[in-house]
Amino acid sequence: MDFWLKFWFTTSGTWINVATILIGTICGFLLQDRLAPRVQKIVTQAIALVCIFVSLNMASNLNRIKAGHLDGTILALVAMILGGMLGEWWQLEKRLEGIGDWLKHKFKGSGKFTEGFVAASLLFCIGPIAIIGSLNNGLRGDNTLLVLKAVMDGMISIPFTTSFGIGVGFSALSILGYQGSISLLAGAIAQVLPDPTNAPQILLVSGIGGLLLLGLGLNLLEVTKVNLAAFLPSLVLAPIFYAIAIWFS
Repeated sequence: MDFWLKFWFTTSGTWINVATILIGTICGFLLQDRLAPRVQKIVTQAIALVCIFVSLNMASNLNRIKAGHLDGTILALVAMILGGMLGEWWQLEKRLEGIGDWLKHKFKGSGKFTEGFVAASLLFCIGPIAIIGSLNNGLRGDNTLLVLKAVMDGMISIPFTTSFGIGVGFSALSILGYQGSISLLAGAIAQVLPDPTNAPQILLVSGIGGLLLLGLGLNLLEVTKVNLAAFLPSLVLAPIFYAIAIWFS
């Protein structure tokens, strides 16, 4: 019983995400093309505003971190600058788009089922919110971010299904494998930490994740276009910089 409780504790957000995609797919079949564009815009704006609210709470974790003489905000700034430079150097945004183009080209002749599956899988899996949310769920048992993502994915599934069909619903399998694996791996790491909920390394990653989520909210509101993929390396660099700062303090 303890095993299944821990399993649910670390992967609950992923299962909720899977459920909302399936529900959104069903709703897409029922609504067809009856969902007006202005209603879709209002839904997107509502999701964006909630994203911004959640992001501010996550980013406030940076105020709780001290690494020697450096506080969390400075560490986050250094990690994001260097991580962003690495992301641009590696052209992560273009590479991710290239993967999507390659898959679309590869499965082009297989009909709308496969096209819908590939397009929805890419949209739901690629992005910082999937990674950060899965890490939060696995490390801290906090599924808030994945639940927010689940609502977003469920809403997006509706118009996607009207265009591509049932293949969108099968993208839930991609979510299950991708996010579930990240959460389980993070849960295994959490067992090594004495207090994963308040561990500075986790708070630092969560804080940077909050800043990326803020960028996502601004993107959804079309205020600007933040290249979120470029900043993904900062999530890996942040704990390393924290360890270095502690070592030299």
